[in-house]
Amino acid sequence: MNRPAAPARVLRPRRLTTIGFDADDTLWHNERSFQDTQARFRALLADHADPDHLSERLLAAERRNLGRYGFGVKGFVLSMIETALEVTENRVPGPVIAELIAAGQDMLAHPTELLPHVRPTLDALAGRFRLIVITKGDLLDQERKVAQSGLGEMFDAVEIVSDKTPDVYARVFGRHGDGADRAMMVGNSLKSDVLPALAAGAVAVHVPHDLTWAYERAEPPSTADDFHELPDLAPLPELVDAYLPA
Repeated sequence: MNRPAAPARVLRPRRLTTIGFDADDTLWHNERSFQDTQARFRALLADHADPDHLSERLLAAERRNLGRYGFGVKGFVLSMIETALEVTENRVPGPVIAELIAAGQDMLAHPTELLPHVRPTLDALAGRFRLIVITKGDLLDQERKVAQSGLGEMFDAVEIVSDKTPDVYARVFGRHGDGADRAMMVGNSLKSDVLPALAAGAVAVHVPHDLTWAYERAEPPSTADDFHELPDLAPLPELVDAYLPA
């Protein structure tokens, strides 16, 4: 079956030298582990709160705690424990807390499974461009996943950041490349991978994943010449080449 091609439109030439990739749910599966654990959380507390209400309370706790714990599994587990205490009025049984901690440990030990077309796409780009991982999350967990993925040697740098903002992209692309105006950012999150990268001056490519954390959802830019959406990573090399001057 023929793969979908990159968007066919006239692009303003750029001498791209650097391509940044988000990690979780762009290079490998991640969100489904969180959703499986959240289902386990709802089952453990089914006698104390409606499942939808629990999900809302948990998301509120996660948002509230981002400034304290950052992104990743550890903050997620602490937010589950906090929510369990809230909905049970501090009467949550000890074994439930133990199960939530065990669930977090399972997540931190979960095997890294690449998404389709990742390795061939990186093979096609490596050596021609500087490739960078730019990801949020727990430092040790993200380092583990990069190592387990078998992709580490294909990247010129790995940046694990506390958040993704225009300033962060400008700094990372300046440190490891020739600035954001000669860079492209690829990821599954409109909120974190697309909008701030565009604001920094980079080309931004959205590769949607079937599962997206509610916090990461956002509306796509209404007008942006350098915004693209691809069904997966397979058409990315063609899109990159379309930007290069003749």
